[in-house]
Order: sequence, then C-alpha cells, then structure tokens
Amino acid sequence: MDMESYYQKILASAEYISNRIDRSIPSIAIIMGTGLSSIVDEMDDCDSIDYIDIPYFPKSTVQSHKGKLVIGSLNGCKVIVLAGRWHYYEGYSSKELTFPIRVLKHLGVKTTIFTNVSGSVNGDYNAGDIVVIKDHINAMPDHPLRGMNDDRLGPRFPDMLKTYSYSLRKKIKSVAAQLNIPIHEGVYYGLQGPSLETPAEYVMINKVGADLVGMSTVPEVIVAKHAGMKIAAVSIVSNVCFPPERITETTVEEVIEVANQASDKLNKILGVFVNELY
Repeated sequence: MDMESYYQKILASAEYISNRIDRSIPSIAIIMGTGLSSIVDEMDDCDSIDYIDIPYFPKSTVQSHKGKLVIGSLNGCKVIVLAGRWHYYEGYSSKELTFPIRVLKHLGVKTTIFTNVSGSVNGDYNAGDIVVIKDHINAMPDHPLRGMNDDRLGPRFPDMLKTYSYSLRKKIKSVAAQLNIPIHEGVYYGLQGPSLETPAEYVMINKVGADLVGMSTVPEVIVAKHAGMKIAAVSIVSNVCFPPERITETTVEEVIEVANQASDKLNKILGVFVNELY
C-alpha cells in the first residue's frame, strides 16, 4: 500500500469521527475482544458510530462483536471504546486490521487497553480466570510494520522491551486486589487462527514459555507501540488447553459464554482502573 495513501486514509477516518462526535476525544481507549463488549452497556452519556460508517475502517465479521466505536463515560471517566475488533483470519492483512489503532493515535489517544479471550496453556489457570498480559510471542504470519515505514507514524525499528507498561500492570493488579478479584500475570502467544490448536501445539506453546494462546491483540499492540502509546492488555481464559488430559472440544459459543460470565469481573476492574489513570 502506498504510504501517503495510507496516511491520508488515517486523516480521513479521524476527521469523520471528529465531525460526528461533538466533544473532545478522550486520551484513553479500550479495545474489547470476543464476548466482552458489554462494557458499553455500563457507560453513560454515549455517542456511537457503526464501524461500517467510518471511512476505511475494516468491518467486524465475528460473532459477538458489536462493531461500534463508542465515546462516553465509564465510572465517571471519559473513554473511547472499540466494541469489537478485527482478526487476521477474517481475511484482513495485519496493516488493515490495525488501521483503527492508527486512527485512535491521530485522534489523540495516549493509553490503549486491549482485552481478549484466550486459551490457557498454564496448568494453574482455569476457565474464567483473568490474566494481565506482561509480554507476548508473535507467531502471526504477517507483520503490521512490514513494508515502507512512514516516520510520521513511528520509527522503522521500534524497541519492544517495555511494550506492556509495568506501571499499568501494577495498577491493574492493585485494583483487582482492592475488588477481591483473583488475577494472574502471563505471556500471550499470538497465532493466526481460525482453527484452534492441536494438543501437540498446546504442549509446544507451553514449552516455549507462554501462558495463553489466542488469535488477536499482538498486531494491534505492535502498532500501538510503534505509535508511542502506553499499553495494557488483559485476557479472560475461555478454555483450558494444558495439560493435554484437560483439553476438551471447544466451540465459539462456549468461548462467548465463558467471556460473558467473566466479563462482569473485568468490567469492574476496568471501571476502577480508568479512574486511577485520570
């Protein structure tokens, strides 16, 4: 893709959103994963835009993703929420599915909180557990920064050492403790999907040092880091994938059900967490 054309598309999308939303854009964004968009039901004083109406935004095709950009108040704090995300397995390139992160940055977002559901390859985790992501392993086949770099968007070779903010992770764990909600901290392994992993793949992922495996988040985090954003990420364990004897067949309906059941805990954490960021 021609970089100037890409940059102009970012400007056009940002301008459309600014013109549709008659208010200042918050500096905090939350990207909600599969089955987790219920947080917008807890927000007040909201304006929303369907993704399909925003120029150059990809369209969300996955069950349980609302497909809306929502700006409003969460627990008294102004936030912008992407209620639903995009995945490589939907047919988008990594550059296309991370395009909304570029738009958020241009709108003035400084802190981005990513959420997802994932399989657990840590024998101490159970379905419904909440995990703060401290690092990731990228096994996606397409890198969002591949190709010519536009220095207006970020550096050619972004350093990934401190990608997941230590201070934000510490705050999230502190909030969970205040709310008496158990929470783990782990490493996320990103794969392309849409097929779930084989038992042998789960064992491999455990052996290389990951705690979670999923099909999202990594490309978006890379772009957010490239753009200079402060990053936090939280996952809900949707199914247990390790050790092999604990693996059961899993459907997307079951994943969504677990996410729905656990989302109340996550929403409570996020509601207090964003308050502490202001």
